[in-house]
Amino acid sequence: MRKIPYFDAHCDTLSRCRQNGWQLERNPGHLDLERLAAFSPAAQIFALYADSARCTDCFDRIRSQAELFLQAQADHPELLGRSRLSVEGAELLDCSIDRLDTVRGWGAVWINLTWNHENALAGPHTTSQGLTAAGRDFVRAMEERGLLVDVSHLSDRGFWDVLDLAEGPVMASHSNARALCPHSRNLTDDMAREIFARGGFVGLNFCIHFLGSSPSIETVVRHLEHFLDLGGEKCLGLGSDFDGTDLPPDLTGLQDIPKLWEALEGRGYPEALLQDLFYHNLDRLLTDR
Repeated sequence: MRKIPYFDAHCDTLSRCRQNGWQLERNPGHLDLERLAAFSPAAQIFALYADSARCTDCFDRIRSQAELFLQAQADHPELLGRSRLSVEGAELLDCSIDRLDTVRGWGAVWINLTWNHENALAGPHTTSQGLTAAGRDFVRAMEERGLLVDVSHLSDRGFWDVLDLAEGPVMASHSNARALCPHSRNLTDDMAREIFARGGFVGLNFCIHFLGSSPSIETVVRHLEHFLDLGGEKCLGLGSDFDGTDLPPDLTGLQDIPKLWEALEGRGYPEALLQDLFYHNLDRLLTDR
């Protein structure tokens, strides 16, 4: 059976493993290494996540998740060699610049400035709070260390503050098109165009709440095609949110990703474009990071 490529920008599998006592190698969730091995080449950005509104030991929790990943990477270098970490909410670092080098050392390649709560740096998508002075300093410190700013979860005002400040590409690891689903977690067309123009990246989110009515693989395809119309051929890919959200009935985990490939192939999209969307666009973004 032909193996297709896979490189996804966001999953919450590490936090689920720690919370539920699952093994990363094989588990009942949306993603595990057994299923990842069915793709070639294969890679995954694993988010470090904890609900900062409910924990006082958030940094210790994400440290434990990072240790789980690093051990798995050491045990399975042929499968996880290209995989990396991200941080879903700078409050997990106490919004501390001093902790950037630590998470960079773990293999983190980007950080969401916020999750769903306002913090010392900025406000989330449900607010109009932009970057604070501390947030501006944090963005500068991230760029100095080669860390990308992830604008998924960020407020609209915060998005444009980041774009005004950032000198390199920015990205949205798991966000869809607001023109098709008017949720504040999704990107406006102007936002997407600006990310694409700067050589950034947008990862398509499979969350049913960000896809619109009757969520399905077909709905994912519509969001993908909308971003392609905005110029996303070299800056668009997957940002599934596996193990962090509710999924469409025909896209219930990593094992169903070939169905998305087949749906696009059936529409006549060329192999080279599919290779870019499913792997190379994200891989290029992370070159030398």
